[in-house]
Amino acid sequence: MSQSNPIAYLETSKGPILIELDRSKAPLSVENFIAYAKAGHYDGTIFHRVIKGFMIQGGGMTVDLAQKPTNAPIKNEATNGLKNKTGTIAMARTAVIDSATSQFFINTADNKFLDNAGLNPDKFGYAVFGKVVDGMDAVWAIETVPTGSRAGHQDVPLEAVVIEKVTIEE
Repeated sequence: MSQSNPIAYLETSKGPILIELDRSKAPLSVENFIAYAKAGHYDGTIFHRVIKGFMIQGGGMTVDLAQKPTNAPIKNEATNGLKNKTGTIAMARTAVIDSATSQFFINTADNKFLDNAGLNPDKFGYAVFGKVVDGMDAVWAIETVPTGSRAGHQDVPLEAVVIEKVTIEE
C-alpha cells in the first residue's frame, strides 16, 4: 500500500470533482471509500441531500431514492485532527458514532460544529478524509440546484445530480 495520497475522480452530471484522499490521517475512511469506488458502488448514485451554505451529500442512493446495500460500518476517525472546512469530504453517519458506510458529504462552508469536540456521541463529530483539489465549480453548481421533499426525504435536488462514475488514481 502506497503512502502517497490517492486521488478520487468523481464524474458528476454537473462536472468533474477531484478529491485528494488523506490516507495518513484517515486510513480507514480512505480505504473504505476506495473499496466502494472500485466495486462500482458509487456509479449511478446521486447527491440526495443538498443544503446551500452547508454541504452536498451523496454516495448511497439511486436516482429513485432507493438505498443501495452497503458493507459493515467503519470506525469513526473524527479524532484525526482534520477539520470540516469548505471543500473537505467527510463520512456521513447516523447519530451512532461508528455508523458510516458508503455515504459522504462535501462541505460547502466551514462547519466547525461538525468537528470532533469530545468523546460524547453528540460531540464526536464527522470524519474528514480528504479535500477537493479541483472541481469546486462543480461542487458550487450542485450546491445551488433547486431542492424539495421527495419520497420522505428533504433537501433532495428536484433534478437528479448523478455521480456517474468514481475512479481512483493511486
